[in-house]
Parts: sequence; C-alpha cells; structure tokens
Amino acid sequence: MANEIKVFGHKSPDTDTTCCAVLWAWYLNEHTTMKAVPYMLGEPNKETAFVLGRWGVPQPALLESVGKDDSVAIVDTNNPQELFENINETTIVTLIDHHKLVGGLTSDSPMTVTIRPLASTASVIHDLMGSAADTLPEPMAGLMLSCILSDTLEFRSPTTTPHDKMIAEKLAKQLRLDMSDYANEMFAAKSDVSDYTDAGLLHLDSKKFQVGDKNIRISTLETTAPETVLARKAGLVAAIQKMVADESDTDDILFFIVDILKEEATVFTYNELTKQIISKSFEVSVEGDTVVLPGVVSRKKQIIPALKI
Repeated sequence: MANEIKVFGHKSPDTDTTCCAVLWAWYLNEHTTMKAVPYMLGEPNKETAFVLGRWGVPQPALLESVGKDDSVAIVDTNNPQELFENINETTIVTLIDHHKLVGGLTSDSPMTVTIRPLASTASVIHDLMGSAADTLPEPMAGLMLSCILSDTLEFRSPTTTPHDKMIAEKLAKQLRLDMSDYANEMFAAKSDVSDYTDAGLLHLDSKKFQVGDKNIRISTLETTAPETVLARKAGLVAAIQKMVADESDTDDILFFIVDILKEEATVFTYNELTKQIISKSFEVSVEGDTVVLPGVVSRKKQIIPALKI
C-alpha cells in the first residue's frame, strides 16, 4: 500500500506492544485520513496469541526490515536498542509510549511524541483516541483491556495508576466481562511455557539496558507456575552463558521469574557479576544461584531503576 504507515512496537513482542500496534493502526484507518498497517518484530508469546485469538483479531505480519522510504509509528518503546538498527533512516511519524525517555531516536522531520506515566501504552492510546475510545468495537475494546490487565498484572504492579484501572473497568463493563476471570485465562496462557526452548524463554520478554559500564540484557518471565521454570535452571543458565558468548554487545543477562500470585521475583545469580549487581541493587545477601525478591514484579518501576554495579 503506497504511503502506508507501518505501526509496530519493540522486539520480543508482548501483549501491550502487539495489541497497541493493532489499536493505533485501527484508529488511523477508521478515524483519520491516514492509512496504516500493524506489524510485529517477532513471534508473539502465548498470552498474546491467546488474546488475539480470543477477540478474533488476525496476528499482525512479521516485519523484517525498514528503509528510508518507510513512514512508521512506534508504540510501547522509545529505545533504539529494541528496534531496527536503521530505525533513524525512516520517517518516524508518531511515537506513543509509557516508558522513561531513553534518547537516540531521530527524524528528518518533526514527529508527534506522547509519553505518559501510565501502566500501559494502551491507556495512553485510549486517551489519544478521544471520543472514539467510547465507541470501540468489541475486538478493539478486548485488546485494549487485555493490554492493561497484562501490563498491570491485574493491578498488582506498582506501575498501576487509578487512570489505568478506570479505563479497564469501563472496558470490562462494556464487554460484560469479569476481569478477574479473564485475567486468570490470560495468565494461564502466559504460564504454559512447556514447548519453549531454554533460549526461547530468555528471549520471550527481554530488553537491553546500560548498568554502570555494562550492557545488560534484562529478561523477565511472568508466570503463575514459577516452579516449572525453576526446574529448568541448569538448562537456562547454560543458555544464558551461550547467549552472552554469542552477543558481542551483551556483557551479561539477568533473568527474573515473576510469580504473579505471590507477587515476588526469583532472579538467577549464576556468576560473580550477577551476584554483585543483585546484592548491591537490592541490598540482599547473595549466597546461592538464585535470590527471591519479595514484592518485586515490575521491570520498569522496580528492577531497572534499582540496578547498579
């Protein structure tokens, strides 16, 4: 399609980034003169696949590259490390996010940037839609609610704001859904990781950040059955070591297993660097190869801001 806007989020796509690409493309097509197509930069996780299927929305196509002739809208990230290496060659029309400003994205022409301190990019998109958000068709309302429930862990995450909860309650009422029952279905789908390889688990939700002078990949896995993941610890550590050896720009990997129901995280401390980072960042004694961090469930608000060497 000529002059289409390609809408996509970060690599290792989760529910918020995938469904927000769909939501924003739908809004542009239905309520503006712009034409847009949603894309993903990787395969969806089990929760995201469940959500798309539950609301009868086709899975966005995989976008493998972009170029200087492309116009793009970026959702749920502003971090160049989570996008194509040549992202700045494109024309970035719009950026919609809820993460801290990282810097590094540029464009030859002005872009519209909206970054708000809400728990989900879907909440930001809800507000940008204005009155159109009050008449969302059922599939779009279902995607928006799913994003908020996913990113807030059904309001357990400290990133949750009253505004996120208000939007979710409004959408659930419109859809005549019991939010807890639906969230449990989503989390059950997310927790089925039996057919993922160890490396696949590490890549499911993974982002790179600078910690001191080190480039650290932070991988998180949210689950209601952490014991099934911990049982694979030996294989996961071996996969971590191989990833570090293969990725020239990664100094180490921190893997956090978030127990949704207990509201705590278990992190692997398999070598001296990871032990040092976790001990100093969370002021805990590190003796074995795992550490439990009570109350820690949010990478954005509780993990990333705490990390130091």
